[in-house]
Amino acid sequence: MSAPATRPPPVEAEGEGHRRYGTFAGVFTPTLLTILGVIMYLREGWVVGNAGVLGALLIILGAFAITALTALSLSSITTNIRIGAGGAYSIISQSLGLEVGGSVGVPLYLSQALVVALYIFGFREGWLWIFPDHPAMLVDLAVFGVLFGIAMVSAGLAFRIQYLILAVIGASLLSVAVAAWQGSMVHGLADLGLWGEFPGAPEDGFPGVSFWVVFAVFFPAATGIMAGANMSGELKDPRRSIPIGTLSAIGVSLVIYLLLAYWLARSATPEELQTNYTIMVDRAAWGPAVVAGLLGATFSSGLASFVGAPRILQALGAHGILPRGGWLARRSTKGEPRNAILITGGIVLAALMLRDLNVIAPLITLFFLITYAMINVVVFVEQSLGLISFRPSLRIPRAVPFLGGLGCIFAMFIMNPGFSLVAVAVVLGAYFYLSGRHLESPFRDVRSGLFFSLAEWAAKRVARFPPGNERAWKPNLLVPVEDTVELRGCFEILESVAYPKGSILLVGMNESGTDDLLSGEIPSIRDAFRNRGVFASSTVIDYHGLERGLTVAMQSLRSAFFRPNMVFLTMPANEAQERAYPELIREAERQRMGVLVYAPHPRAGLGRRKTVNVWTRDRSPEWDLSWDIPNLDLALLTGYMLKVNWKADLRLITAVSDPAEKEPAMDFLDRLLDLARLADAERVVGTVPFHQFLDDVPTADVNIFGLSPELSFDFAREMVERTRSTCLFVRDSGEESALA
Repeated sequence: MSAPATRPPPVEAEGEGHRRYGTFAGVFTPTLLTILGVIMYLREGWVVGNAGVLGALLIILGAFAITALTALSLSSITTNIRIGAGGAYSIISQSLGLEVGGSVGVPLYLSQALVVALYIFGFREGWLWIFPDHPAMLVDLAVFGVLFGIAMVSAGLAFRIQYLILAVIGASLLSVAVAAWQGSMVHGLADLGLWGEFPGAPEDGFPGVSFWVVFAVFFPAATGIMAGANMSGELKDPRRSIPIGTLSAIGVSLVIYLLLAYWLARSATPEELQTNYTIMVDRAAWGPAVVAGLLGATFSSGLASFVGAPRILQALGAHGILPRGGWLARRSTKGEPRNAILITGGIVLAALMLRDLNVIAPLITLFFLITYAMINVVVFVEQSLGLISFRPSLRIPRAVPFLGGLGCIFAMFIMNPGFSLVAVAVVLGAYFYLSGRHLESPFRDVRSGLFFSLAEWAAKRVARFPPGNERAWKPNLLVPVEDTVELRGCFEILESVAYPKGSILLVGMNESGTDDLLSGEIPSIRDAFRNRGVFASSTVIDYHGLERGLTVAMQSLRSAFFRPNMVFLTMPANEAQERAYPELIREAERQRMGVLVYAPHPRAGLGRRKTVNVWTRDRSPEWDLSWDIPNLDLALLTGYMLKVNWKADLRLITAVSDPAEKEPAMDFLDRLLDLARLADAERVVGTVPFHQFLDDVPTADVNIFGLSPELSFDFAREMVERTRSTCLFVRDSGEESALA
């Protein structure tokens, strides 16, 4: 027995003893700091000035509704799995497989890395507002150096620094509260209006914009909900911390955004809100506190991304998604993914050298939205499957992930339809690439359950329809196996009949009661069929005699949805088999299954696979053609499968004893081939008795004859000898139609 395939080490294989963090430090604070960012300080006033009080509230509530629904989905799935490192990547991979997880995880990582550069640029703008003479490049490099140094030292240092930043942001909000208490809210809501006029932005000359343009500008403020989940590998109890920390951060930040919108609407005129991006600085009790908050918000967001992105990269490396995965997956003795941090630092530095990321900034946001949408899809799929394994501690209605996913897709195409298509194309391209690599997953996902549920759903629907499946017929063969050597000899004909959409069920007939030999050899042949593109399955049953064993197999499959529709038999090797075959053929007829008896020529085998003859009996004098062609449908369909798979020529042959019947017979074959869409097949009609005509028929690699329940094996052997070819003897089940 071969050794089991090795799997990639778990993500936390190294550095398992490193410090882990709780809900407040590990999830709540980084999530809150990421949401309370640049847009709150520099764009919320512009949103209120354009949309009015009611419009601004709708925009804020709509954006937070989408991310809150996604956060609920994230929280629910987190309480159902052992989430590993990588946050959203880990969740998606454990549900839909490494291919889907990787296709989303790679662009998510790149977005998380590139957004650090955007935050550095935002910090620089605030810094230059205070110190306009400082060189911009120097400021960028200095901030990058500080962020990189903190990330390299440890996540613990980043978490300690975030408390200081939280205090700075708190001070900026306190400055706003003091201004409100001191009487800054001198305007009534009626002065601004419930619904704004949407004039647009000053840098564009106020061209006029729509509600959705303003929504698109504000929406990134509500994102950032994965800041805590990205640190899943660093948390003491991610199942508890991610739901509580994420939902709490969203709730607190929503209240802050709503209160700020009210304060801004009461503290400035519409014109001031529309034209002055630093209105918060001007109206706060102490403006420098707001500037410090702006710098702290951009710095904390950049730090959270700089610390979180390498964790995603490290998880991608640990699962073999990326080249040199083992090197990327390494952790230091303190549990820090230093190699992944180095790569991330290189990407951020390269982005800084570009000096302007405005072109790809929309793509970054859209990759985040795709990730959020996939989180919702994962939860909706798992809920819909009804699997026992899906029993999260936090249960949510199915409408939550459905609306969350729909909202994410809606937001994507509202923000930028063109870039949305590009983002989807990138994810699909990554998926198809990863699918071709046949990744070995260290965990089991729900894809098999998904397809099983779809099949179950389809089976239940099909059961409601009247019987009869001629249009959807495919060759699904039941193959009894007593000797695997003989099975290997039948491999090519079985593949030729079943490929590409048919199936093969190999049933080992174990007479001795010990199935070790068959159980060991049949799976390798089954896998060989699968490797050649033919779906095959196998089992081994105990039996006492071929007739009894195969009869039980056919009867047990009677009510199965994906049941075989024909039995494949080889020429009997002994008298016991010869006695059993007639009853087996009659039992197959009772079970509405076709029969195919394979009689190989001992020397010619399957020949050149260039020509197939299909024989039909003399029907004189009745040559009428109806939808029911007794015992010819399966022969024609089998001949057609060989013709297609071998790229062979097909002949339809009959012999009439009366020469006067030649024209009616030829007309019958013409109409038959036309209705069967086999117009390129050759017609051959002989005017001598069948046994005489055999000597004049053009040779073929395979000859196909009809089969009666009282098959004469002497006749079968004679046909093999007379035609000097391999022969197939076929009997219809009544469930197939060559004319359908």
